[in-house]
Amino acid sequence: MGLALVLTLFAGLCLLVQWLGVGLALAALWRKPAGGPAVLPAVTVLRPICGIENFLEETLESTFRADYPTFELIFCAADPDDPAVALVQRLMARHPAVQSRVLTGDDKVSGNPKLNNLVKGWKAARYDHILMSDSNIILPPDALRRCMAEFTPQTGLVSSPPIGIRPDGFWARVECAFLNSFQARWQMAASRLGQGYAQGKMLFWDRQVLETAGGIAVLGREMAEDVASTKVVRAQGKVVRLPGKFFEQPIGARKRDVVWNRQVRWAKVRRLGFLTLFLPELLAGAAFPFLAMLALVGMGAPLWVMPAFVTLWYGAEYLLAAAGDWPRAPPDLAAWITRDAMLPALWCAAWAGNSFEWRGNAMTAAEIAKDKP
Repeated sequence: MGLALVLTLFAGLCLLVQWLGVGLALAALWRKPAGGPAVLPAVTVLRPICGIENFLEETLESTFRADYPTFELIFCAADPDDPAVALVQRLMARHPAVQSRVLTGDDKVSGNPKLNNLVKGWKAARYDHILMSDSNIILPPDALRRCMAEFTPQTGLVSSPPIGIRPDGFWARVECAFLNSFQARWQMAASRLGQGYAQGKMLFWDRQVLETAGGIAVLGREMAEDVASTKVVRAQGKVVRLPGKFFEQPIGARKRDVVWNRQVRWAKVRRLGFLTLFLPELLAGAAFPFLAMLALVGMGAPLWVMPAFVTLWYGAEYLLAAAGDWPRAPPDLAAWITRDAMLPALWCAAWAGNSFEWRGNAMTAAEIAKDKP
């Protein structure tokens, strides 16, 4: 078999996988809800807070506007003097009709600081359906209804990937390129194939599922609670489902180093949590098939194959972004290309050690391993 044929088959196979992934993601976007209970059960919403971030007042206040029969809000802060506590107290005063409270203090149950912050809220929750949502996610009024619509006897957890919106600057667009038509795409594709997995930004639990596994502390047995959550659900023969429409995260401005460090951290989490799924990520973007096409042109293929390949590759991604109503302006195409150029380097960086820093807290695989039975 000649080299030109090998390169052609490789690029063609990568392009086929690109379109199959987008097709599965579109099918996940357009599917009907799984069902849900006839009577909506009461829900507890837990939101960890730590410092003041861009858009924090907007994202936290969105929780108070839930269109749902019975729910309570619990905001969790490790430090009672955290400036976000005062913001939450103002929001509570602004919405006195909503059941809400702030709990402070840190319960050291794992090496995961976010999980330690949430333990007190989990224990204090009045209701048996519990949504754990990061503070930088907008919860629309129908968020709880969307999640409950996915609960069936086989549902162990409902989880939504964050959708990046309102990027300010090029690197913020790169952040959206990772979140939206890349990470969310593959999460949707996996869900459509019956292999759904959790994303730690939003975890909607039936309390009994997690308690059967040993309680909230078991989520500290992996480097990230999304990996642990997925394993808990699968161990009980249940599935992770996605809501019909995903929840948004306002991005604002981002610096290059911040985007890089966050993606390296997430890549390490995937490598340590699901190695067999992480390994193929090296070929997930356009970088290697693009190089194959470039080599073909160097071997005599017509020049038009390059723009044709780029159009087909990113045309699929544009279709998905349009279907989801995600950022897709011309600068976003440059961000998609930049993301794909970064992917091989990120894959390699993920092998450089088993530790990372999250909000000033050092997390290591060795420390997490201490919490495993």
